[in-house]
Amino acid sequence: MPRTWLERMTVEEDARERRRRFASAPGGVYDLVAVDARGAVVGWACLGPGPDEGAGTGTRTGELYALYVLPALVGSGVGRALIEAVHARARELGLGRLLLWVLEDNARARRFYERAGYAADGAVQADEYDGVSLPEVRYRLAL
Repeated sequence: MPRTWLERMTVEEDARERRRRFASAPGGVYDLVAVDARGAVVGWACLGPGPDEGAGTGTRTGELYALYVLPALVGSGVGRALIEAVHARARELGLGRLLLWVLEDNARARRFYERAGYAADGAVQADEYDGVSLPEVRYRLAL
């Protein structure tokens, strides 16, 4: 992300935007939160409905909208625990597949998702932030 865009971000504005997006999503959106032994939040994942790719096949698609772990805890197993909880919740919801989007240049996140069983499916999109185009690739997992 361009530094200028990141410097303008605020927790309050980001929370408002996420609430707005999730409130407009069809069906339920589920937040899964990881906490440490003291009860402090150390990670968060968000799961919800995905595109209706399975219409007519009986297979419902979900989307992993976000997965974040405190930077100091990356590699500690928090992300793995969150993604396993996401998969379990998706199965409880009767989803047959999950999609997610990840920045094309985020090699660490891409390796993480690949180790969790996801594979890039060839779809690409790009969003623009302060005049900088940031391509994302779509990953897919059959549950």
